[in-house]
Amino acid sequence: MQWLAVAAGGAIGGMLRYWLSGWIARLTGERFPWGTLAVNSSGAMMMGLLLGLSSGLHTTEGDLWLLLGVGALGSYTTVSSLSLQTLLLAKGRQYRAAILYVLLSLVAGIAACFLGACLGRLV
Repeated sequence: MQWLAVAAGGAIGGMLRYWLSGWIARLTGERFPWGTLAVNSSGAMMMGLLLGLSSGLHTTEGDLWLLLGVGALGSYTTVSSLSLQTLLLAKGRQYRAAILYVLLSLVAGIAACFLGACLGRLV
């Protein structure tokens, strides 16, 4: 049953990631990976929110955590896309954009995770 929870969550997270990053790329263009930045930042906030909610329950285990935390958010946010897009920016000699993207991703991700955890504790 645990494998099914992770698989179902992974399918949902992957589809949501594909839709959102594509939608943002169509709005902003593909010169800078705003779609992946938005996905990773929002995913970090949702992970923090889930963590904050789980802290109230004193657990990060169980089928709901596997479905949402491991499955959905695990497939929704990935460092592999960040790494690939940074490498592509650097290969295109867009070194400032590559550095900016890494810094923005880290700062936005950590801040969003912290905000989500705080919101989760309030609920």
